Amino acid sequence: MDLATRLMRALTDPAFTLDDEDSHPDLKQVSDEELGSLLAAAHRMDATATHPMTRIRLAVEDAARERQPRYTPDACRRVFEALAERYEARGWADLTLGLDALEHCTGPLPDVSEPSRALVELWVEKDAVRQPYALLAIARLAGDEPLRAAMERLSRDVGPIVADELAAVAGLAPAEQALLAEFDRDHRLDSPPAYAWRRSADNPAYAAFARRALEAAADRTDAIRAGEIPYRADKAFTDREITTLGHALRVALLRDEPWLPELFERLLPGIALAPTSAKTLPSQALLYEVARAAQDFPTPELVTAIRTVRRTVRHAGVPKQLDKMLKKIDAALAERTDVALRLPRLGFGTAPIGGSASAGVLRRPAGDYQAVVTVTETATLTWEKDGRPLRSVPAPVRRDHAALVKELRDLVKRVNAQLATLIRALEGGYTADAVHPYGWWRTELAGHPLARTLVRRLIWEIEVAPGEWRAVLPETDEHLPDASDDASVRLWHPLRSEPDAVRVWRDLLTERCIRQPFKQAFREIYLLTPAEEHTRVHSNRFAAHLVHYRKMFALFRARGWKSHLLGPWDGGDCDAAERTLAAGGWRVRFIHSWADWAGEDELASTDRVRFDRRVQGAWREAPLADVPPLVLSEAMRDVDLFVGVTSIAADPDWTDGGPQRTYWERAGFAELTESAEARRDALGRILPRLKIADRCTLEGRFLIVRGELRTYKIHLGSANILMEPDDSYLCIVPSRHSGEDKVFLPFEDARLSLILSKAFLLAADTAITDESILMQIKRGA
Repeated sequence: MDLATRLMRALTDPAFTLDDEDSHPDLKQVSDEELGSLLAAAHRMDATATHPMTRIRLAVEDAARERQPRYTPDACRRVFEALAERYEARGWADLTLGLDALEHCTGPLPDVSEPSRALVELWVEKDAVRQPYALLAIARLAGDEPLRAAMERLSRDVGPIVADELAAVAGLAPAEQALLAEFDRDHRLDSPPAYAWRRSADNPAYAAFARRALEAAADRTDAIRAGEIPYRADKAFTDREITTLGHALRVALLRDEPWLPELFERLLPGIALAPTSAKTLPSQALLYEVARAAQDFPTPELVTAIRTVRRTVRHAGVPKQLDKMLKKIDAALAERTDVALRLPRLGFGTAPIGGSASAGVLRRPAGDYQAVVTVTETATLTWEKDGRPLRSVPAPVRRDHAALVKELRDLVKRVNAQLATLIRALEGGYTADAVHPYGWWRTELAGHPLARTLVRRLIWEIEVAPGEWRAVLPETDEHLPDASDDASVRLWHPLRSEPDAVRVWRDLLTERCIRQPFKQAFREIYLLTPAEEHTRVHSNRFAAHLVHYRKMFALFRARGWKSHLLGPWDGGDCDAAERTLAAGGWRVRFIHSWADWAGEDELASTDRVRFDRRVQGAWREAPLADVPPLVLSEAMRDVDLFVGVTSIAADPDWTDGGPQRTYWERAGFAELTESAEARRDALGRILPRLKIADRCTLEGRFLIVRGELRTYKIHLGSANILMEPDDSYLCIVPSRHSGEDKVFLPFEDARLSLILSKAFLLAADTAITDESILMQIKRGA
């Protein structure tokens, strides 16, 4: 008896007993079609199920969430029968399960009209109707009379916007209705997956409805402002309308409709500002739904509109909530590389009324003074009088032009946020292999008044002939290659270059003191290792590390990874942080577990890294050898960052004993990772330029620093220090040493800065005044 047969017996026969080896079954051994049949049986289990039966049901449901089951016609029919039985017994059943079974049926579609009719009859009796889209699709399967009953029930007291949507959905083909049923959810806060929105956005009828709905919403807020509709705080739209408008907005955002920016200028002020002086909103709920839609599918124009109303809304609590949401929106925008590079100019590079501007500089008069906003690596605000720079805001400006000061300070914050988003979007484009037309790149990136200072310090490849790419650094190249406007441009990556070419670029950046917006020329490369070829579907490269958990959790969020918070509670022991890459085609998962408390700190242990490929809307685990090299390298780079930054091995003040101390001693001076190797390469170029060059050498994993009192070995991974001749450990907590020696670095690296500052300190060890450091040095000198 094979595994699928044994599991089916376990789900349907309470007297059947599984062997111990099947108590936690590996469902990868069953086919997609067998999984569908098991899931149909699992749906029919009732309250009398035994504990072993329930355990198998949960395992089957977990497997179905990771894979896309397929269903025989008989399994499809049994799913519908199970839904009708469950609804009658419990008053609730998930209709989308039946539609999913039909969509993935492996044979002729069965007749499910009878259970569908029973479901509709039970459903329309409810006061609150959930899953309206799925109900319409099920009602069509039941026949004309159930469909009319469902439409009548769903259209009751919903308003014109929802009624329009129902009419649009009712007119769709059954397959298209089934696709829209993926919108159904119990709460607005739980958004369907991105691919579900994509299928809906590709539906012309629903896309047309989305525009009608959003324009109708803007018309209503216009009427409220004009006094044509009485104003009631937060009552401009019903809950059903807010849900429907959220659907419509996501579809329009995903399609990146050209009419949206103009609509935002009407709709957002209309829902955020009362037509009176009241500190209430016409629809706080819709404002937050718009922000949630922006988290799913942000555009630069919507981000700008939200920031604008955030500054003008009168309700005391709304700006704080929008600030929290804007952090997530900015991170999401950086991931949406197809639109994130569309930067507004904000008056830079054009001549604004009352002032003048040039690329990267905006000037605004303020009486006898002039404000100057300058964009280089970041935006800064300074003040001048008669062409002379001033140290601070002049008192007459603060007194007479307070609104202008606030406006320009807000502008600086906004520009800096956009520059941060641009950097993240450019870097995120690596895994999607983002390519741009040369003409657009010249004007909208390399020539953009805000973007140009960042873009010009990055290395780009231009396709000057089919398959022939020429690498250029605009900051040093006076003349860009001749190429047509539709030629392709992409960011250079060291993985696509020969080692000699990489060395040339690194030398050039160091010689010219060009600091890149993110690590590019010195970027780490992660290639598949023999050990990973052997483990095949997972990597242990970053397993078995102890990390400061809360710090790593914060890094997950900062780098766009999703993860559940771990802790000493049920279900909080293990999780897989995940990130989608390559425009949603790949997913990386980094497994980690909550370990223990260390004083008031929380520790986690790291485990395997796995990759999944999206196949027909579902994730399928993929062998590491099948992962595109750029996707593998960029994903592993993130995991290396998580471990390298948060490992307790990099904590110089770690004093706890036991297994944690053993790990600290082992990992704190271990072989170098790829990121540490890149750090070593950079140090090799930087050291000859330093005033302490004659006291420093690179030897293997260490930077050797010769002081007057002792010789020191600084580990290039952890920055931990050993002292010769006995390799005793020297603890220097980062806050205790000075970083006053300014050294050019070709990229931002806190660990490299820390190593250099320790090197400067120890090269002049006779000048150290910190007694805690001197005591350690002199103890064995």
